[in-house]
Formats: sequence, C-alpha cells, structure tokens
Amino acid sequence: MIKIGMVIGDRYEVLEKIGTGGMSDVYKAKDHKLNRLVAVKVLKQEFSENENFVSKFRVEAQSTAGLMHPNIVNVYDVGDEDGINYIVMELVDGITLKKYIEKKVRLSVKEAVSIAIQVAMGLEAAHNNNIIHRDIKPQNIMISKEGKVKVTDFGIAKAATSNTITSNVMGSVHYTSPEQARGGYSDAKSDIYSLGITLFEMLTGRVPFNGDTTVAIAIKHIQEELPSPAEFNDEIPISVEKIVLKCCQKSPDRRYQNAAELISDLKRSLITPDKDFVSLVDPDEEGATRVASEEEMESVRDSDRLSDTEQMRLNPDAVKDRERGDYDREKKKPVRREYDDEDDLYEYDNNRDRRRPRQNNTPSRIEKMTIIMAIVSAVLVGFIVILLLGRSMGLFGGSDSSETSSSVLSSNEITVTGDEGIQIPDVTGKTYAEAVSILHDDKGFKVVKAEDTANTAAKDIVVAISPKAGERAASGASITVYVSNGSNAASSAATTATTQVETAKSDGQVTVPNLIGLSSEDAVITLVEAGLTAGSIVETSHEDTNLTGLICAQSIAFGTPVSEGTIINMELSTGPASVTYSYNASIDAPSEGENYTAGLSVKVTLVTSDGTTLLSTTTTDFPLQGTYKGITAPTGTITFVYTATTPTTTNPETGETTGGESREYTVTRAVTFTQEN
Repeated sequence: MIKIGMVIGDRYEVLEKIGTGGMSDVYKAKDHKLNRLVAVKVLKQEFSENENFVSKFRVEAQSTAGLMHPNIVNVYDVGDEDGINYIVMELVDGITLKKYIEKKVRLSVKEAVSIAIQVAMGLEAAHNNNIIHRDIKPQNIMISKEGKVKVTDFGIAKAATSNTITSNVMGSVHYTSPEQARGGYSDAKSDIYSLGITLFEMLTGRVPFNGDTTVAIAIKHIQEELPSPAEFNDEIPISVEKIVLKCCQKSPDRRYQNAAELISDLKRSLITPDKDFVSLVDPDEEGATRVASEEEMESVRDSDRLSDTEQMRLNPDAVKDRERGDYDREKKKPVRREYDDEDDLYEYDNNRDRRRPRQNNTPSRIEKMTIIMAIVSAVLVGFIVILLLGRSMGLFGGSDSSETSSSVLSSNEITVTGDEGIQIPDVTGKTYAEAVSILHDDKGFKVVKAEDTANTAAKDIVVAISPKAGERAASGASITVYVSNGSNAASSAATTATTQVETAKSDGQVTVPNLIGLSSEDAVITLVEAGLTAGSIVETSHEDTNLTGLICAQSIAFGTPVSEGTIINMELSTGPASVTYSYNASIDAPSEGENYTAGLSVKVTLVTSDGTTLLSTTTTDFPLQGTYKGITAPTGTITFVYTATTPTTTNPETGETTGGESREYTVTRAVTFTQEN
C-alpha cells in the first residue's frame, strides 16, 4: 500500500498521487539521491501478483531505460519493494494528449501535424533500438506546459501485449492495428497504424471506429475501410488526409514502412499542405489491368530472357496454355475450346486433347503483321537518320555542326544548349523536400539525392546541384541534389554562439536555432524540431535585398538558452522600405515565472528585434506603463530577471529539510508593435 510521505527504494519520497490508469497508479515523488522530482508508476495489485507479467515488465522497462530521446518519457529506474512493483520515470508537467483533445475538441491541422512529427520522432528512436511500443494512443502521449510532446509507457505496453491483457483493460482497442486485433505479429508498422488513428482523432475530435463492445470495434479495424478524416473536418488539406489514410492501411505493406518515411511526409505537409504528393496504393487498382511503363516493360523483358537450356526444359504447349488462360488448375490439363483465326501459331489436336504447332509453312497473321511492322520501323529509322545528317550538313536550314551539336555530357547528365530543353532552377538553400517539389513536380526532372558531409549548412538543406542552375536539360533528365547531412552545422553554430549557449544544456532548456535566411516554412519546421513553438510571422521591410522573402529577424536571438516550448516570433522581409512602429506598453508582472510572487524586485528590459533598447528598469510595481514611437522593427522581447526562494520540503521520517535556496529566474515574453501611418 502506497502512502503519502513514504520512501520507496531508500530514495523516492512519495509526495502526491497525480494519476491513475487501468494498470497502475502514478505518484509525484522526490529523488533524494539526485535531488529532482520524478514520477513513480506503481502497478496495481492484480498485476503485481502475476509473476510472469512482472518479470516481462521489468525486463522491458530496463531495456527501455536505455532510450534517451527528447520525445520519449525517460525511464530512470525499475524495482520492487514489499510487493510493490514500480517504475521511476521522468516527471512531465502537463496533460495527456487525450485530455488536450477533449479540452480543445479538435486541434488545428498545423498543431496536429507538429505533434505527430514529435511522436514519430520518438517512435523512430525506439524502433531503431528494436523497441516496439504496441500501445500508441493519446492516453500514452504527454504534452508539457511548454508544448513538448513525449511518448510514455513503452515498458508496460510490451509486457501487457506479451501477457494478452484484454483490450478493454488496456483501453487501446480504438487504436489497435488489424494485425494486433487478430492476435498476430506486430512490428513498427503497427505503431504507425496507431499513430495514424491518433492523428485522425487530433484532426476530427473523434475516433474512426466505435461500437458497443471491444470485439465489435476490433472487427471494424479488420474489415471496414477507414473513413476519410476530411469527411469530419473540411479544413484538412489533401496531403494530411492522405498521410492519415496511408498510415491506416489494412495491409502493413501499404503503410509507411518506417517512422522516417512518415516524418518526411509530415514535414513536407507543413510546407506544401495542398500538394498531392502522398503515394497511396488502391487495393482495387493494385490487381487491375493497366498499361505498363517503358521501364517496367524493359524490366519484364530482362527477367523473361531465359537461356536455351531453360527454354528446352519448358513444355511449349503447357506454357502457351497458361499464357492464354486455357488451363484447368484442378484437372491440371488444358481446357478444350474453339480457336479462331488469331490462334494462328497452334491448332487443336482432338486426338491428344491439346494444341500442337501448325505443320504447314503458311505465314500466320502475326507473322505477317511482324513483317509489316519491321518494314515500317526500318523506313522511320532511315528517315530520322537522313534528317539528322541533312541538318548537320545544313541542308534543312540548320546551323553548322558546331551549333547543332546541342547535347553535352556534364557530370554524367545530358544538358542542352540554346533554347532547347528546360532551364534548371536554382534550389540551393532550400530544403530537400522543396527541391524535389520544384525540380520533379514542377519541372519534370528526376532527382538524385547525394549527401554532403563537409558543408556547415543545417540538415537537409541543398548546398549544390549538378548540372548547375541556369543550364538546360531535357525533361526527365537526372539532377543530382547535394544535401547537407547537418554533421557540421552544430560545430559551426558553436563557434558563432556566445559562451552563454554552453549553459543552456540544463534540464528543460534548449538553444534557440538560427532562423535568419530561412523561408517561413523551414523556420517553422526548425522550431518544431528544436522543441520550440512558432509564434507570429510579421511582414516587414529590411535593407538587405538578399533576405527578401525570407526570415530577417527573430524575437529571441540565435544561441539563447530558453525553456522548451518557448514561443519565437519572426519577421519576414518584404524588401527595403522605411516603416516605423509604435508601442503603448502595459507590461504585467511575470506571473508565469517559476516561484514568482507579487512584490519581488524585477529587472525589466524591452529590446526590439533590431537591437534597440526601449526600456531597462528595476521595479516591484506592475503593470509598467509607457509609450514608444518611431520604432524601426515590428517586434521585440521583454525580459524579466528576478530572484526567488525555492519551496522547502521536510522528510517526515528523518526530519531533513531541503529547498529554501535563493535562485535567479529569467522569463522572456515576445511583443509585437503597431505600424505607424
């Protein structure tokens, strides 16, 4: 029995109960050994008495403890004491995604996709370590007050699956994959299915399948087609709709094959949400007759070229019967039928109940057509040869040979000179997804990705292309896109950031990335990946013409350590101009700050995004009033610095008191100014 104030494992002091579930109760506790707050999940009695379950649970939890990822609730310890089986985890100050959805009814597309990206990143890390969650659902996804998304309950999920805990106890049937519902093998693609259902719920506020019993719901997962989320929310763009549908395909082979593929499409949907780039396999069309492409035909020809020995082993009559569909699989012999004139290479032998080769030398219709086509092809080839020779000799008004030799080989690709072909656009500085969209979707080129390990650009940024931008190439030609792998981006940032950056590695803090020079879409993705929140993007003038159409300022400077989830506002340059702004300030106290109480002395600084200090004062009275005009930037940042005392905690058994130390706190708040007429 857990009691408030008791100490588990000689180090974890139970402070309060913060949650309960079908299998466990969760308590907030203090780890006296490392002086930090943790969450202690205690298995309920009925599960603790199952030795097989407890053993599997402990092994899986210990293996999960090796997972250290910002989108996974980290497991610190696992143990048992006096019949109490517990797991010690990272304490997340926030709510479950389930409660968050219930609170907001449904999420915006942008927010839902951003959450899905973070969940998928956590799953990718787990899958790369051969750990499958098997119970992805909104109840097992935490959202901190700073907006950080974390997946939890890895250990419990696998242990429970191994012991066939019923789905009504697990509360998971609404999110289970068809193969899990059948009791079959589950893998990483099962987690992807469950994440797809979770994304469906975020976008629509409901689950796709419901029923009176868990069995009825499970059968729907197996048999019924998933309804499109767009049926319940017409604001969902085509790319996001198809991402959900691809995640939730009945057959695992038709889903995303790994989390990395899913993350790539989710990020691309943030950039071009209305672009139809997600590839879905229609089960009805998959087996239907269609016209094969030239590449597919060549592949078939290559695979069908048998050696003379292999050809001799085949019964020509049986092969022909199978090709024509005239083969009874049950009786294992050809089906007797009437043949018309098109059956010209074989005739039917009634005595031997099969077809045999014709014995006369009369040309068949196919032979005649083959001869005719060969003659036509020869004439066409001859005409083309004469035309090309005539042009090279100037007989048809063309230029001399030096001018008409329009094809040159460059970097193993064919480019063309003059006005022929398609001009290759410059995609350097853009993301790989943008480059594919421009080169392949818009221009029709084939894109070949190559990794650049020496460049200092951010990961997935295009640093060069071959052939070069401005040259011309035929439609369908291959363009090699060299993409930075990001390996040197961190070291480059380290050399340009201040030493204050090195202090940003404390718990709960991240370093603000450099957004200057990025497109608005890339900036949003960069912030999401860094664990920060994209705020407003305000258009503004900027004297640097190279930044026109790109982010030219950010509310918190690159390299600044901030709390996870901090909002970063940005400015998008519209080009050089002379615009001024004003600000009627009414600055409230930093009540959102940790341990802040009214009456504390606070240093308040107001700085514009272009570095101008508008206010720097120390006060105990709020709100602060002020009017500022002629400001040259549209946004700024208010910084509050104060000293407060940490709360004290007394151990009832030892009488030891902890806390009560003075600590300096910093709170930042983004502001937007008003443009003056």
